[in-house]
Amino acid sequence: MFDQLSSRLQKAIKYLRGEGKITEKNMSEALRMIRLAFLEADVNYQVVKNFIQRVKEKALDEKVLLSLTPTQQVIKIVKDELTLILGNQERKLNFSPHPPSAFMFVGLQGSGKTTTCGKLAKWALEKGRNPLLVSIDLKRPAAQEQLMMIARMLNVSFYEFPKVEIVELARPLRDILYYAEKKGYDPVLVDTAGRLHIDEELMEELQTVRNILTPSEVIYVGDSMTGQDAVKSARIFEEKIGLTSIILTKLDGDARGGAALSIVSVTGKPIKFIGIGEKLDKLEVFHPDRMASRILGMGDILTLIEKAEKKTDLEEAEELARKLRKYEFTLEDFKKQLNQMRKMGSLSQMLGFLPKTGIFKNLSQIKIDESKIVHFEAIINSMTKEERNNPKILDGSRRLRIAKGSGRPVAEVNELLRQFSELKKMMKDTRFQKLLSSFPGF
Repeated sequence: MFDQLSSRLQKAIKYLRGEGKITEKNMSEALRMIRLAFLEADVNYQVVKNFIQRVKEKALDEKVLLSLTPTQQVIKIVKDELTLILGNQERKLNFSPHPPSAFMFVGLQGSGKTTTCGKLAKWALEKGRNPLLVSIDLKRPAAQEQLMMIARMLNVSFYEFPKVEIVELARPLRDILYYAEKKGYDPVLVDTAGRLHIDEELMEELQTVRNILTPSEVIYVGDSMTGQDAVKSARIFEEKIGLTSIILTKLDGDARGGAALSIVSVTGKPIKFIGIGEKLDKLEVFHPDRMASRILGMGDILTLIEKAEKKTDLEEAEELARKLRKYEFTLEDFKKQLNQMRKMGSLSQMLGFLPKTGIFKNLSQIKIDESKIVHFEAIINSMTKEERNNPKILDGSRRLRIAKGSGRPVAEVNELLRQFSELKKMMKDTRFQKLLSSFPGF
């Protein structure tokens, strides 16, 4: 996520840190690097222009130039302005004070509307709400069946909408709200029709639905992989229909970041969630300040902690904390932690939350092979209890036996032991211990 943009922005910051003091000349060079980074990431030109202008005005202010830490002040200005164009602060969904709340999903075909409906239903379910899924996409083949299947996977209710013409929508749409109120469903998540392109027929249909439903939220679902096309589409939906929120999908892919960094400024509407995978639990609340920190290589420890709190077994975490404080961490503990981390997501995603400085500065260079985790578990499972507790006894013959037992080469056994040894060294670092104290159970 934003790897290329993040790398280029960090180069600009590194350049400034290498300068003795901030001057108009080196500030202009840093801003040139930032401008190019944004444009290559497909950020809207006007958004880039306004961003650079604001940063330059604030960075060359006399108070900043004469401060004891001018470079740090400039970096803070860049982070604050980046947070601003991402939406400035987290925005929550608008639930109606008189349930049910209707959430209407709009967007082009293929943007992930239907799956996102399911993801938000799962999120609502975890918040103690009772969601109802509805599809009024009356033209796409099997649209209702797809959402019905998602409802079954989540064990939430699905409302089958009758196939009617646009002019006949009023009665069945009102019936949905009456049914939801009667049965105690809230929110009602309404998946609407999409097209491969925007046309008048689609806009008329969506306007009709909005006028009848009067939804608490009109959510534009945009594919971040399409860059500025997603931004242009969002602007038209805002002008024709009126939006309240944005959910960007596929931010786990090779998106350059242009959509996320442009869409709020262009539409004036906040990003409230981001999709980071195809599974129904891969939806995250969007925090502009945390995303700005990640893009600038400062990490996002708060989100990592939240993931840990949600997925970690607290009893195991407390036991691990005790062992880490006494440096009793074993290969058996290592295997358990690999399992816990897999529950939180891929290792590549987890590393993305860590800062790119200090003891973690070289982590971004590590190429993660997720299959290695399974192989490492097989190797550890082939060891005796004594060997897991004391890897120092693993001589050549023992390593050969473990390799044969796990079906892995001896070189891989050696690699596991080397990485485990390096991990134990890192755990003795006071900065690592300080970071661990932030996590649940530590």
